[in-house]
This record gives sequence, structure tokens and C-alpha cells, in this order.
Amino acid sequence: MKNEKQAELVFLPLGGCGEIGMNLNAYGYGPAHNRRWILIDVGVTFGGDDTPGVDLITPDPAFFEDQGDLIDAIFLTHAHEDHIGALALLLPRLNTKAPIYATAFTAHLAEGKLAERGQKHVKIKALPMGGEVQAGPFSVSYITLTHSIPEPNALALKTPLGTILHTGDWKIDPAPQLGEATDIEALKALGDEGVLAMVCDSTNVFVDGESGSEGTVRENLIELIKGLTGRVAVTTFASNVARVATVIEAARQAGRSVCLVGRSMHKITDAAIATGVIKNIPDLVNEEAAGALPDDNLLFLCTGSQGEARAALGRIARDDHRHISLREGDTVIFSSREIPGNEKGIYAMQNALAEKGVRIITDRTSSKTIHVSGHPARDELRQMYAWVRPKISVPVHGERRHILEHAAYAKSLQVSQAVTPRNGDLIRLAPGPAEVIDLVPSGRLYLDGKNMVPSDSAAMRERIGMSQWGVVSVAVAIDDSGEVIDGPLITARGLSEADGSIAEESLIEIDEATEDAMRTLKRKKRLDDDEVERALVRAVKRSCEKTFGRKPFVDVSVLRV
Repeated sequence: MKNEKQAELVFLPLGGCGEIGMNLNAYGYGPAHNRRWILIDVGVTFGGDDTPGVDLITPDPAFFEDQGDLIDAIFLTHAHEDHIGALALLLPRLNTKAPIYATAFTAHLAEGKLAERGQKHVKIKALPMGGEVQAGPFSVSYITLTHSIPEPNALALKTPLGTILHTGDWKIDPAPQLGEATDIEALKALGDEGVLAMVCDSTNVFVDGESGSEGTVRENLIELIKGLTGRVAVTTFASNVARVATVIEAARQAGRSVCLVGRSMHKITDAAIATGVIKNIPDLVNEEAAGALPDDNLLFLCTGSQGEARAALGRIARDDHRHISLREGDTVIFSSREIPGNEKGIYAMQNALAEKGVRIITDRTSSKTIHVSGHPARDELRQMYAWVRPKISVPVHGERRHILEHAAYAKSLQVSQAVTPRNGDLIRLAPGPAEVIDLVPSGRLYLDGKNMVPSDSAAMRERIGMSQWGVVSVAVAIDDSGEVIDGPLITARGLSEADGSIAEESLIEIDEATEDAMRTLKRKKRLDDDEVERALVRAVKRSCEKTFGRKPFVDVSVLRV
């Protein structure tokens, strides 16, 4: 029989297990009725074609909304959007006064996001690299790693029931270009002390070998850019400050001045300068002055590597940028990877550039490596497990296939136990074997304009239905005796004639169907709005399926006169 007063060490992912992105992890210590918690990372993912009108998606923190006083601290591992982007959106829901910790670069960017959302009063406690914090029963130490953004950190969580290493995002880069290399000695020392569980990045578990080094990318971009003529634009993830610094150095060696283009590129670079991540940066050219420079002496460093329509390169590609244009003889270098799901937008943008005669160079078409991942491939995972030697492997930061493969790989590396979490799984790590002991509410929230709404809300279902199937509105006026005074009147959106024009003539059949429905509806039932609505919805859907081959969303207005 379970001892309700027994202290337990538990792990609870609310985001990042089942998807890459939207990370929200919680660790709890204590008996079930009185656990103290820490949260690690509060990230977003981004909307797509299946979420019309929604730009940002966050984990649903409902489980913690009534127990904010039990949260002892919030820790941020690094500054990528999928780790800090939801902080300002979800902090009011958590209703907690817990301190928030991060290293300087991450703190700078996170505070900026808080300020944008009207939360200037919320301050983040900036820690040095390798800093330590006591948060309730958790002794938390930051361990320096390498990744595709400055100051990435693993967190060592020491508790009376054992030590957990939460890796965050990482790779092993011997030449990261900015910041320190992976603190191998700290990882080995942790392993020597004994690690109960490692909660670890699964993104590249299917990739053999190693992810590659920023040092290699720097050498190759310097050589590539030196050999180009005309205007050159390089697009990359703005958060990869080492890559930004590499492009600036490559431009310097090629005799080119650099113009930063895109809000995120300016914001991240400013944060890197303000926190001392980048030093001795050369003077940059602003967009207005760039046109006065000879083409062979200019390089644009742009946002938009994922085909985002509103980002800098997207606007340049469709001639929608106020100051910057590209033409035949110019070159665009994509020093980035295609995030799955973004291919359509990227290829459309590349085709628009190619139509202008712009040469396009990607990592796939280049003979030398011009991009490397920020996540560990299999050889790096194997090395991390050799250093840390955890008793339990807990794969996170991946789709279901990534997590299952990571668990199997860890077992092949002689890890004695592996669990495969889903969002909402409450996993007991100690005492006893690791296992799922409960399921807690989990899900997604959509930022719908200014409101945070559940992903399964009626309004979102309506919007998705309208975007997929179109909408027909029906209005009918009925008097107190049940007599139809006017209508039904039909309007339609999102339906087309056979020639592709907006549906008009075909609506005659829908008109006739609704008139028949009202004529055959008994007078007594016409006095009931619900009965009228059901009859009209049924008539419209049947007629539309026959006429258009689809059942649209139907909106009925009953006017009583």
C-alpha cells in the first residue's frame, strides 16, 4: 500500500514530449499532497496552416494554476523561443511569485519579451555561467554546454532522493566560436558522484555521427563569400549569434560592409553586444545607406531563412522591402536548415529569388558545409551517456518516434532503465523504479489575438471548419404565428463555381432547398428557434454536398417580428 506521506521525486513534462518545441518541464519533490516544484523552460511553438489566425501556441499550464505558491523557482536553460517564448504569456496564469533564473544573455532577451507584454515589473535573476541556486528542496547548478545560441546550459538538480541532469538543448562543439566549450569536467564529476536520471534532448537521435562544428562553418563561409561578386545576402537563424559573428567576419575578409535586415536580427545582435557575448563588432551599415555602396562591397544579413512571409528575405524576394532589392548576378546563401513543415514557404521564396536571376546556395547545394545542427547526433549522445552514466534515461524534446528511438538507444548503451514520457505523464523517478504514476491535464493554448484560448475551443473549431469548408449564412424572419415574413436569405463565403468564380448561380439551388425546408416545417416548430436552425442547417448541408461536394459551416439567424 502506498505511503501517502513518503517523499517522492517526480518529473512532469507539459510540453516538448510529442513535438519538437513548446518546452515546459516540471520537477516535484515531497509527498503527493505537498510537493514543492520547480519549472524549467516555458516555450512556444508556432501556428501553421492548420491553425488559421494563430501565430503562437503554448503548453497549457492548468495543472499549476491553483498551486503557484508551491513553485519555488523557474529556470531558463537558454534563449530559444521554444524555451522562453511563452514566459510572458503563461506567467500571469501561474499566479506565482517564484523567482526566475537565467544566465545574462537569456535574461536580457526574456526580460525584453516580458516588457513587450506589459510585464516590465517582472525581473529575471541573472546568474553567472556555472551559477548555483537553492530552490526549496532542489539544489540547482548550471553546467555550460554548446548549442546554436549563446549561453546554453544543462541543469544539475540535486535532491535528497538523487541527482537529475536536465540537458536542455545541446551538442558537443569543440570550436563553438562564441562562448565556452562544453564543461566536460563538470559532467564527468557529476557522473562520478552518481546521477539518478538524465532528461535529454532527442532531436537528432536518428542522425549518425556528429552534428558538426561552427568552426568548420566559419572556414567554409569565409572561403565562399570571398569568391562571390555582386550583392550577397546571407540568411540564418538570428539566435545563432556565433553564425552571425561568422558572417560578419566573412564579410570583413571579403571587403564587404554588413547591413543587418530584420527585427529579430537587430534584437538578438543588440542583446549579444549588451551582454558582452559579441565584442569588437565592426560598424554596421543601416538599410537607408546600403544603396550607396558598390554591390561588391555589401552583404545583407537577413532574417527569413524559414520562408516567413513577413521576415526580411521574404519581403526582398517579392520586391516589398523599402530599401533593399536583389537582382540578376546577386547571391543568397541559406546558412540554415529547413524546419519540417516550412518547406513550402522556403521553396516559394527561393523560386521568387531564382525568377530574378539570383543565385541560391544552400547547405545541400554547397560542396562544403555551411550549416550545422545545434542538437546532438548519435555519437554525441553516446559520449554524453558515457560521461554522466545515469541509471534512468528520460528522452524529451522530440516527436514520439524520436523519444522511443532515444530510449532504445540509451538501453543499448547499458542504461538500466528508460521511460518514454508523453506530455501530462507524472513520472516518479524515486524511490523505486521509474514509472508513470498519474496523468495530469495537459494540452495547448492558442494566442488568438489578445486571448489565450484552448486548442479545442468552440471558436477555434469553427474557424478551422470555415477555413476548410467555407461558410453559408442563412437569415429568416418569422412572426409570432409562425408565418415566414422574409427569407430565407442566403450568403456564402469560400464556395466556388466550376470555373473558380465566387459561388452565385449555384446558390439558387441552396435558396430553393431552404425555402422547401421552411415550407415543410410545421407552423408550431417554426416558433422554436432550435427547430428552425436544425431544419435550415440540414437543408443547406445536403444541398451544398450535392452542388459543391462539401458540407460548409452554416450560420443561421432567426429574426422574430
